[in-house]
Amino acid sequence: MKTITAFAPATVANLGCGFDIMGLAIKGEGDIVSVQLAEDMQHPEYKEDNLSIVNRSGVDLPSSIEHNVITPAVRAFMDSFRINMESPSSYYDIEVDILKKIYPGSGVGSSAASSSAAVYALNNIFNSPFSEPELVYFAMQGEKLLGGVAHADNVAPAIMGGVTLIRGYSPLDIVRLPIPENFFSAVVHPHLTVLTSEARKVLPEGVPLRKSVSQWGNVGGLVAGFYTSDMELIARSMKDEIVEQYRKGFIPGYDELRVAAEKSGAMAMNIAGSGPSVFAVCNNAESAEKVGKVMHKHFIDRKIDCDIFVNTISQSGAKIIE
Repeated sequence: MKTITAFAPATVANLGCGFDIMGLAIKGEGDIVSVQLAEDMQHPEYKEDNLSIVNRSGVDLPSSIEHNVITPAVRAFMDSFRINMESPSSYYDIEVDILKKIYPGSGVGSSAASSSAAVYALNNIFNSPFSEPELVYFAMQGEKLLGGVAHADNVAPAIMGGVTLIRGYSPLDIVRLPIPENFFSAVVHPHLTVLTSEARKVLPEGVPLRKSVSQWGNVGGLVAGFYTSDMELIARSMKDEIVEQYRKGFIPGYDELRVAAEKSGAMAMNIAGSGPSVFAVCNNAESAEKVGKVMHKHFIDRKIDCDIFVNTISQSGAKIIE
């Protein structure tokens, strides 16, 4: 059995205005997944790979393999791999062990980290036949299982690191943006669960043109801010005209939280992905620490336990650790 262990970081998706197209990697937190492959046990008689997933993380996860986000990601990888190999009828015994897990429904890319780490490890086992953008495509299939949409705002930074922009999905076109040296973030994860599928159900099917124009301007301003290292422009642009108003109801006291965060030094504050986590942006480490404590207190005062991550963005995405 050949075994590879990979880490993929937690992520913050949307960044306010960039619904389904922007995200960033969080330094330090993430999932650890080990993939074992029986290299000498190819089974031409199989109709699909013999895939098993073992949860050793201590976090409750779906007991059925068909409901685990890793399954469609691994199957997409292997289907594409067979198309490009000399023995397209060969199938393998694959075991995926989940060793460390971000809490599901946290809003910091729990599903993305698992699927990204799994395909990154699998790619290494096969001597890296696929590029990072191709791995993003495979990991996206896990996101589709949860929310019905194969989006890459979490998986792109989970695999590639830094801040990523999904310019298009057909074909997949990913741009990695430069990061200002004075970009600091505070992310707070209240111990509440918001399922991606439920968070998508509350969104409107149509958007007024006026709001769309404002959102396009914010996305353009946000990208420009990263390229010019203009933190003021980033802060002005990191506003959501479309999604936030429908999702903030999942987060107790959200409007009061924003006021408190901005008063304590946050340049901008938004929902992380579909929530319930929230993130704030600051231009120095001291402010990020202060804002993080204020956001933490907001939830503790409401008798909601929470975790806090104060850091700069992780420049690296998924990586092999064993």
